[in-house]
Amino acid sequence: MTMEGLQSSLWIGKKKHWTTLCAKCLSWTPMDRQNRKNKDKSRVVPVSEVVAVQEGIMEFLPYRKVQVSERDFTVLFVQRSGHSPRWTLGRRVFSAPSRDLRELWVSALRTCLQQHIRCRPQRLLVFINPFGGRGHGRKIYQSQVSPLFELAGISTHVLETERANHARDHILKKDLSGFDGLVCVGGDGMFSELMHGLIGRTQQEAGISENDPSATLEPCSLRIGIIPAGSTDCVCFATVGVNDPVTSALHIIIGDSQPLDVCSVHHRDQLMRYSVSLVGYGFYGDVLEESDRHRWMGPVRYDYSGVMMFLSNRSYQGTVEFQLAGNQLTSPRDKTRCLSGCQVCSASREWLCSVSDLSFDTISQDSFQTPGGSTEEGASSPWRSVEGRFRAVSLTCMSSACPKSPAGLSPSAHLADGTADLILVRDCSPCGFLTHLSRHTNSKDQVTGRSRGADRQGRVAAPVCY
Repeated sequence: MTMEGLQSSLWIGKKKHWTTLCAKCLSWTPMDRQNRKNKDKSRVVPVSEVVAVQEGIMEFLPYRKVQVSERDFTVLFVQRSGHSPRWTLGRRVFSAPSRDLRELWVSALRTCLQQHIRCRPQRLLVFINPFGGRGHGRKIYQSQVSPLFELAGISTHVLETERANHARDHILKKDLSGFDGLVCVGGDGMFSELMHGLIGRTQQEAGISENDPSATLEPCSLRIGIIPAGSTDCVCFATVGVNDPVTSALHIIIGDSQPLDVCSVHHRDQLMRYSVSLVGYGFYGDVLEESDRHRWMGPVRYDYSGVMMFLSNRSYQGTVEFQLAGNQLTSPRDKTRCLSGCQVCSASREWLCSVSDLSFDTISQDSFQTPGGSTEEGASSPWRSVEGRFRAVSLTCMSSACPKSPAGLSPSAHLADGTADLILVRDCSPCGFLTHLSRHTNSKDQVTGRSRGADRQGRVAAPVCY
């Protein structure tokens, strides 16, 4: 037996298993009384998804407890459930024939685990919104997330926000050295605060003006983790695939990362805000504005505001100018789903890199155009214009999926391909608009069977509305 390829027979409960450890994975296969291996029932766990190794018999739920034992050791790891995006904490207690063999296994596992520690956070700054969603943020963190961070050896500094933009202001002004990342326990609004604070601080330190829409922004060195505890948790749902605090905590623990496209909204040489999900003008903008007046209602405020805005039957006169994205491997209607490691996003970043001659984290100023400008080398296409009355103008950088809209406004939108999907809903009858809205609650084609003047969708590089 060697540290690089350790293997021996170990017991799990009353069954003997042939157990193997290499640099990349831990596996165990049940054996019968003649020591024959039943490979059909083998179990493999990547070392990168091992959370902790503990001597003795460890119980984690309902509370942490370790029973001293000379021959036993416990491995805790990410446990997946079929094709479901929901993760849980898996646990296996192994029994070795001797204490020396147990020590060898524990030492080998920890040595392999050390190779992945450098990719994992060690110290996190955690922001909790105690008022968001149903007001359960503090309880969710303390009961479900904090024990997992402690188990994984992650130290945390926790700050509960007391007002709007508390987290953003803290990030802009306080010393963040020593932290490997930020964590928000809340909803999309809380994530937005952290994002604005982190991007703003990074640009301040780099001497870059956020109010200049043609400026190349400096990439942020810290990452943001999301523990869902809000009303909709759209960003978490669209990136992880489920709104589950344990799943999100495990993604953070093992160092998973997902790049996101960030959209900036400017008006008259002034930055209005950043967005990674939906920028809505018309119906969706009105719903968000109305819901802010009814925060006391909790999550139901979105349903109430949606009904009120639908009954108001508003439409707006305007002009939308946009540039169609070029060199795209997909379209908004090809039924692809963007997941971690997406080849489309990887290929798109390589293309952006070749166009801008910069790293894939930035976009060259040379690729920026003003409306009506000529098409420059590397640009996707000329600017186009659509004028009329609109019920809704929506720009989404991701699917914008959430529990109430499992597929989202644009199911095939990609998280980091450098483009956004533009959805234009012209003025139409209430019945036609209701048909458009109802499609968001199912997984069918979001733009099929459009009613008169209903909707149009396309993948764009840079829209302008006025």
